[in-house]
Amino acid sequence: MAGGSADGANRADGVNGPGGLGGGSTGRERESAALPEAMRRDVRLLGEVLGEVISESAGADLLADVERLRHAVINARSAADRGGSQAAAAGDEITALVAGWSWERAELVARAFTVYFHLVNLAEEEQRVRALLRRDSGDRPPRESLADAVSQLTAEGGAGYLTELLAGLRVHPVFTAHPTEARRRAVVASLRRVSGLITRVDDPRAGAAQQAEDRRRLREEVDLLWRTAQLRVAGMTPADEVRSVMTAFDETLFRLVPAVYRALDEVLLGPQSGAAPSPVPPFLRFGSWVGGDRDGNPNVTAAVTREAAVIQAEHALRGLEAACGRIGRALTVYESSAPPSALLRRALAAAASEHPGLLAEITARSPGEPYRAYLLYAAERLAATRTRNLDLAYGAAADFAADLRLVQSSLAVAGAVRQAYGELQHLLWQVETFGFHLAGLEVRQHSRVHARALAELRAGEPPSAMTQEVLETLQVIGWIQRRYGVDACRRYVISFTTSADDVAAVYQLAGYAFPDGDGPLLDVVPLFESGQDLANAPSVLTGMLAIPEVAARLADSGRQLEVMLGYSDSAKELGPASATLRLFDAQAELAAWASDHDVRLTLFHGRGGAIGRGGGPAGRAVLAQAPGSVDGRLKVTEQGEVIFARYGRSAIGLRHLEQVTSAVLLASSPSVGARNSIAATAFADLAAAIDDAARRAFRTLVEADGFAGWFATVSPLEEIGGLRIGSRPSRRGHGGGPLGLEDLRAIPWVFAWSQTRLNLPGWYGLGSGLAAAAWSGIPAGDSDGDIPPEGLAALRRAYHEWPLLATLLDNAEMSLAKTDREIAARYLRLGARPDLTERVLAEYDLTRRLVLAVTEHDRLAANREVLSRAIVLRDPYVDALSYLQLRALSALRAGEVDEAQQATLERVLLLTVSGVAAGLQNTG
Repeated sequence: MAGGSADGANRADGVNGPGGLGGGSTGRERESAALPEAMRRDVRLLGEVLGEVISESAGADLLADVERLRHAVINARSAADRGGSQAAAAGDEITALVAGWSWERAELVARAFTVYFHLVNLAEEEQRVRALLRRDSGDRPPRESLADAVSQLTAEGGAGYLTELLAGLRVHPVFTAHPTEARRRAVVASLRRVSGLITRVDDPRAGAAQQAEDRRRLREEVDLLWRTAQLRVAGMTPADEVRSVMTAFDETLFRLVPAVYRALDEVLLGPQSGAAPSPVPPFLRFGSWVGGDRDGNPNVTAAVTREAAVIQAEHALRGLEAACGRIGRALTVYESSAPPSALLRRALAAAASEHPGLLAEITARSPGEPYRAYLLYAAERLAATRTRNLDLAYGAAADFAADLRLVQSSLAVAGAVRQAYGELQHLLWQVETFGFHLAGLEVRQHSRVHARALAELRAGEPPSAMTQEVLETLQVIGWIQRRYGVDACRRYVISFTTSADDVAAVYQLAGYAFPDGDGPLLDVVPLFESGQDLANAPSVLTGMLAIPEVAARLADSGRQLEVMLGYSDSAKELGPASATLRLFDAQAELAAWASDHDVRLTLFHGRGGAIGRGGGPAGRAVLAQAPGSVDGRLKVTEQGEVIFARYGRSAIGLRHLEQVTSAVLLASSPSVGARNSIAATAFADLAAAIDDAARRAFRTLVEADGFAGWFATVSPLEEIGGLRIGSRPSRRGHGGGPLGLEDLRAIPWVFAWSQTRLNLPGWYGLGSGLAAAAWSGIPAGDSDGDIPPEGLAALRRAYHEWPLLATLLDNAEMSLAKTDREIAARYLRLGARPDLTERVLAEYDLTRRLVLAVTEHDRLAANREVLSRAIVLRDPYVDALSYLQLRALSALRAGEVDEAQQATLERVLLLTVSGVAAGLQNTG
């Protein structure tokens, strides 16, 4: 992190400043040299600036300590590359180095590496944006683009088939408040400003004076970032979480949505895009659990849900109002050049009659400009809708959309087609997508809560506080629908649904909340999470058909039904391999059930950001789904750090939505469905062998005597709550008694394991599963334990022919690539359980060996060059934070710190947790 010129060791690093990339290791030097020059320049600049800031604010001696640790971890990586006992010896030297610092010094060093990772992440993001802007400059459509999907689908089924598929297309991300964003909002805001300055510094058009000013501002912002507390002092409230998610809507999504539609429009219409009616339907919808998910979170109340709906509507209406005003002011089409239609003239006359003063004021500013006048009038009506001026307000979003279509039609008939189908079409797409409510607010509650509330009410007892809260929540749903429309809040998700009675309970509770029968329209969504519940899902749905309210909704909605599948809890119960395979089987069975019962089923995928919670590349996951389970529709959760990683920058958000949409289109084609069906049948026995052995290995570990306590000892599990990254407790608690591992939520389970550098939830059991599958049907004989060649060949064939298995192995490989065995072993030894340590590391070694053997890769993540390079370059600096964390964790576990030092020690631990999360770019 040295400031100044890059010489000596810093030159070898490839980048100077706080994190010279590479340095000391030939492999690292090679990876550093392979970095794009623009990214190298950005990292070098940010490193230099951070080094200067640290030296100025905390002294050159702190910078020297940071550099000593930096070189030590780089040298340790070189020792690890050479093998033998040198890695352990190097690790011992680093342990001794960090043990020699005071806790105050350790805290400053941890902050330096944490801030560095934030800046490196920014540089990588900038490079990704550059790459995305260049990607479509070739002659062929970019891979995983809308153009590529349209080309393939048209070739397969013709233009008519594509039109039919687009008509039913729906992509529905749902944002959740799951606490996986470890950064404070203040840190995120600071990084956003630094990002803007990096972009400007990169601008070759800027003159010398402007460049100098931008660099001065960059130093000022990095200095502010260094001085900004990296940890939250107060916990987040649900309202804070709502406002945090609103940032993504305000800064990118509102403008991103029409960009996605326009990209598809340009593919379909070519040069006529913007000059002809668009064939692109508004296929995007957004949902939110933020302020609505109360499962195990007592902080989310009926009042919070109501406030969340109000905040969302405020942001939607402000966005529409600003866009309508902007477009209206620019639409200076003179009436003689495009005479308004009779319908538009009548609408203007009616507006003048109802609001003469307002129309007189508008037309005085826009004489002879009827289109401008009517859109400015519409903008005033949007403002009135937001401020609840009911005399002028719109009754519903559909009324505003009708006004836009009126203006669009008049312009088109008058020959001003580019004005009709350009920016005005963008605004129409926005209101069709967001309405006046922005995102459909969804309520979630545990089935056990409903059962207890219903039992109380049926017994005629005075409702407890819990039951009263359930009834008030249903009443708030009714209020939201009356104020913002049915789509603003109609889905009610039931966690751990085990029977149709759990679904019926919500409708029965609504009857108690609205005894006069004037309750809200509800779509109750069963959530299947455990292995047993996934297996029982079709029979539960059959039972739902007999519920009168469900039958009525099916009749009214064209027999549409939604079912949610929980990836996080199923993986925590079964292990990653078994959960993946059983979720695939469940999807296939549900698709078959829907076909048998003439139901248009939407599967809602409750995926987390981390691989241990169903995360991974979204497009590939969609293409690996069971045949018939997509059918043009995808609904999926987007959580925590994933929201800002995918939607924090417009170019990245556009690419993500293009990838997902193209995958949904392709996954709905007969060819992809047939491929997945044939592969699933051909490799069914192999999958069963993997499932059985992987699940047994995973359950044997987590059911071992004392495992829960051991896990809490070897990881910062209990301390993670101190990050205050969400309003939700880390454990569920719906009843009395001690809380066990089953009550632990999936996010802290994954987050804590990632901190140990083991990422256990992303791979554990897979090695045992692959080994069992390789031996399936082959006599063991007197084998020495090596995998039989014919078994390995079968696994390799499955990997190449079955997208599901390829996704499973590639995701596990990515998870393994972010691990470090030497450091992980140091964490595991804190638990003083050599039996568990040995079991975990043996499964790690087996899984790593077999994943590489099946994929035929020479190193982990070899087929993902950018990721592999990033991991190699980041690893030493993550190591630095891990050694600091190990020191703090060891002291806490041993009770070695006096009360006066306790607060500082805890800050050191939490800073390293935040820094490791930034370095690995995942939490939970």
